[in-house]
Amino acid sequence: MADWDERYARGDYATQEPSALLARALELCEAGGGERRALDLACGAGRHALLLAARGFRVTAVDASRVGVELMLERARRRGLDIDARVADLERGEFAVEPGAYELVCDFYYLQRDLFPALRAGLRPGGLFVAAIHLFDEDPHAAPMNPDFLLRPGELRAEFDGWRLLHYHETSGLDPDPGQHTRRTAEIIARKQ
Repeated sequence: MADWDERYARGDYATQEPSALLARALELCEAGGGERRALDLACGAGRHALLLAARGFRVTAVDASRVGVELMLERARRRGLDIDARVADLERGEFAVEPGAYELVCDFYYLQRDLFPALRAGLRPGGLFVAAIHLFDEDPHAAPMNPDFLLRPGELRAEFDGWRLLHYHETSGLDPDPGQHTRRTAEIIARKQ
């Protein structure tokens, strides 16, 4: 995790502007009584967790980078927001997704295939899964990246087969997200039935 700590310390990948995809998903959230909980998986410097907390969600935000989480918490303090922040290595199983706990789960630019069952189970009926995850790119000019962390075309959609797809798109060019992303992505907003 040292290399991500170094990136966040330099100010890389630390944009505060949330993805337009998450803003769109928030417009689709069903109003309901009771507590609204959200999970921001691999939250980094917290741009999505901060938006969710500002919109009234009780947010759990998880990332393996202590520097990224500390940056998020400082930003939250400045805005008067409360976030349940966890420093945990997801690949090592240091965080367990609570079944049926969340109205919204977001996963931006993090792929760990064996987490998909837990993420699906973590949503309440009617809850939303929103994600943008890098795609394998055959462009010889694309930056090299471990293919284990890249989706194949159609793979993300297949993970949510049987769910109500409110949005699905695979970018044909570079991701337009305000973060520092230089690859194609698959985007999804899916509602649990």
